[in-house]
Amino acid sequence: MPLLRLPGKKAIRGCRGLRQSGFTMVELMVTVAVAAVLLALATPSFEGVLNGNRLASQSNELVAALQIGRSEAVKNNARVIVCRSTNLTTCAAGAAWTGWVAGIDSNRDGQVDQVLKVGSISAPLQVFSSSNIEQSRVTIRPDGYAYKQDGTLLVASIAVCIPTIRPTENVRAVTITAGSRIETKSLDGGGACA
Repeated sequence: MPLLRLPGKKAIRGCRGLRQSGFTMVELMVTVAVAAVLLALATPSFEGVLNGNRLASQSNELVAALQIGRSEAVKNNARVIVCRSTNLTTCAAGAAWTGWVAGIDSNRDGQVDQVLKVGSISAPLQVFSSSNIEQSRVTIRPDGYAYKQDGTLLVASIAVCIPTIRPTENVRAVTITAGSRIETKSLDGGGACA
């Protein structure tokens, strides 16, 4: 076999003298096992973060609709309705919350005449309104306050929920207080939605 000369190296015969580098099978198996353990530890935490972001996003959209409703009611000197909807254009009393619509009720018939903002609710999120919200709608008058049908100020909440234990606080309650102040609170629903 002829001599192979490499620059700056001794002459060697064939390829037997060259050292090969890489991972052994044992090293590769240990690396894969460590990666699997780290992934198993990170998955529940990642699921909690993902669900928490879903809850925050949906409740923030609902808060934005209520705030837009308030500002548009004052600006246009008109009633604004924020209600649950199945088609994202009209209010749907008694229906499940698959979406919501905020709009101006120009003729005061309790229906949206001009849509301002819409939002859809994507599974596994669920939305429930408290019994204080009649027909699952919030009516904001031109003074910027939300009232019940009997003329008293509305105090109610709309809960955005995801049926899971990750995160432990699986409910975001969007609360409308007397004076129509809007706030959001995180609550522990025990992994269920009611």
